[in-house]
Amino acid sequence: MSEQKIMNRWLVVVGALLIQLSLGAIYAWGAFTGALQSPEGNFNYTASQTSWIFSAGLASFAFTMILAGRLQDKYGPRIIAVIGGLMLGAGYIAASFTGTSFALMLIFIGILGGAGIGMGYVCPIAACVKWFPDLKGLITGLAVAGFGAGAFIFVKLAGSWMNLIATQGVNGTFLIFGIIFAVSVVVGALLLSNPPAGWKPAGWNPPVNTDGSAVAEVTNLTQGQTVKTVQFWMIWLAFVFSAGCGLMVIKCLKNFGVLEGGLSPAAAGSALGLLALFNGLGRVVWGSISHKLTAKYSVVLMCLLQGGMMFFLLGMGSSASSLAIAACWIGFNFGGNFALFPLLTLENFGPKNLGANYGAVFTSYGVGGILGPVMAGKVWDNMGTFKTAFIVAAIACLAAAALTFLLKHIKPENLAAKKTA
Repeated sequence: MSEQKIMNRWLVVVGALLIQLSLGAIYAWGAFTGALQSPEGNFNYTASQTSWIFSAGLASFAFTMILAGRLQDKYGPRIIAVIGGLMLGAGYIAASFTGTSFALMLIFIGILGGAGIGMGYVCPIAACVKWFPDLKGLITGLAVAGFGAGAFIFVKLAGSWMNLIATQGVNGTFLIFGIIFAVSVVVGALLLSNPPAGWKPAGWNPPVNTDGSAVAEVTNLTQGQTVKTVQFWMIWLAFVFSAGCGLMVIKCLKNFGVLEGGLSPAAAGSALGLLALFNGLGRVVWGSISHKLTAKYSVVLMCLLQGGMMFFLLGMGSSASSLAIAACWIGFNFGGNFALFPLLTLENFGPKNLGANYGAVFTSYGVGGILGPVMAGKVWDNMGTFKTAFIVAAIACLAAAALTFLLKHIKPENLAAKKTA
């Protein structure tokens, strides 16, 4: 089939970036917490209340992807991403009319907004992988890079670039963001589609072995088959460890620099901003690295590097420059999770049901998003230091590397034997 007779596949990448820029709003929540917790403001939320909204968003995001992935595989990426964008936008717009109610904000921003992110997130990833079998790693990285970059942009819009929270208030900023999210995601979704059956890029042929024989294709597993395999649970647990480490650092890095390192809030906050930028960069670079190493060995290397840095971080909190270096390193590797784990899912369970299968794998992100930050908070409350939490996170990253290294591809005959058993 001629590539010239169908849409330009790079338009799908443009659509993916438009979608992910807005979906990254979940990482911009920190821009609102100061105003929500300020004693001089109208909200007077506790730190626990603002954390509950963030955690609810993470959990709703992750667990909605189980359904969203299956719907995407059945109905295509466009309509499901449109629904996600409308849900995300509606959540923020509705929250703008709730006054100071914590319960309503938890429902609209956390649960509804998070579910909208979950509905939209997997769609551009699945579509891009199908359009770019020749550049799976790079394109997957690009497709999710907007998620990290979007957080940086919306934090700046709320603060130093446009001072929206200062001039429009929290509720007014919710309204503006909700409109932007709905429009951006819907426009991006209209650019998504799946390629026709049997399509491949002009001049590209599937890889072959050194003897010229075709590389054996990965068996396409349904979501039901996937979750019954040992490989799924090894990948799932590795993602819990790796993502939980990064989310823990995102939650406590600024406090670590201020409370344990004696840095100013501005200096520690700058390190957190760098973490967000390198989060986006890491998605693209690690996706590209996977072309050479495969997703499996890229995850192994990424987790080893992250585990090593968690040990070094113990002594890097007292200097603004050293904390900034640590933040860049950790953000870079954390971003790699979101390029590599979709590819690892593809390598083990096939491309046909990638949306549904990665949706199941991604529930690990929700679990890690609760365990990592909560552990750090408990350690601080009981020991007055984050360093013990960093050591636990380092060991968890090394365990993730080991789990991934031990992964073995599913043999079709073993799958057939299970079906007949």
